[in-house]
Amino acid sequence: MLSRTADHLFWMARYTERAENTARMLDVHVQTALLPQSTDDAEQGWRAVLGISELLYGYNQKYDKLTQRDVIDFMVRDPNNPSSIASCLRQARENARAVRGALTTEAWEIQNATWIKMQSYLQTNALEQNPSDFFEWVKHRSHLSRGVTIGTMLKDEAFHFIRLGTFLERADNTARIIDVKFHGAKESQSQKQNGQSQSQSQSGEEGDGQIDFYYWAAILRSVSGFEIYRKVYRDVITPERVAELLILRADMPRSLLACMGHVLSNLKNVHNDVSADTERFAGKLHADLKFARIEEVLDAGLHDYLTVFLERIFELGNRVSRDFLVPLAA
Repeated sequence: MLSRTADHLFWMARYTERAENTARMLDVHVQTALLPQSTDDAEQGWRAVLGISELLYGYNQKYDKLTQRDVIDFMVRDPNNPSSIASCLRQARENARAVRGALTTEAWEIQNATWIKMQSYLQTNALEQNPSDFFEWVKHRSHLSRGVTIGTMLKDEAFHFIRLGTFLERADNTARIIDVKFHGAKESQSQKQNGQSQSQSQSGEEGDGQIDFYYWAAILRSVSGFEIYRKVYRDVITPERVAELLILRADMPRSLLACMGHVLSNLKNVHNDVSADTERFAGKLHADLKFARIEEVLDAGLHDYLTVFLERIFELGNRVSRDFLVPLAA
């Protein structure tokens, strides 16, 4: 396959997945913003949303204050933000248009219709009235695109480059969500312990427990993992088990291990004369996840572990571009 064709297919899939993950991340923050919390905690949460996507600098260049409304507008509508949902869906559509001949009619029409409907959607005030409905729509369109790809396309190189882009992007975003959520929860818990007296009432403990439950439940729902968690663990939600589910469970569709398994298998299906080192690099990353234990990950420090993982995913993306796609600009 021509490297330019592979490049368009790969990035079409990445941008579609990125739009979905941005919608998931914003939705969970809209939901958790409804929980009892201080103004400072709420602002810190939205600051983390920008930080996770490396958009804090761009936001501060445009806005003087940090508010929920402005963050959502910046991450959904802003055409000058290359990672906004609108920008991602536009770029997914443009990449699909460039290689229409490599796609089935249904796969192209989904990308095109999504962009057209997005434009009309954002011309109304539906986003302001009910942002969660809009985020569900974005997720549904991504599911539809993925389902049509699987259900209508020949399982050739074009298909495998699409899948490779999807799972590389998903691994990156899942790691970012886990990192910012656990880091934020740890800081919040530390502040809570420092600020409370030794004689805490039972009702206060119960209230904190309820808030923690909704917090972790919202995180699981952001990756479609709430029902899966209940089925796997059949117990109360704990941060350690959430981390295990989202990092090390091969049967959890959005876990890091599951994503890397798909990355590795699709890399093998597009193997060429210069890709052996990239496959080896991906295989080692997959093996490190496959044989890890959550106790070891937590003992080593979850933030440090995920930081290294994100660096390795970034390097893997660069290697894929070097071996198969149009080289990235220096």
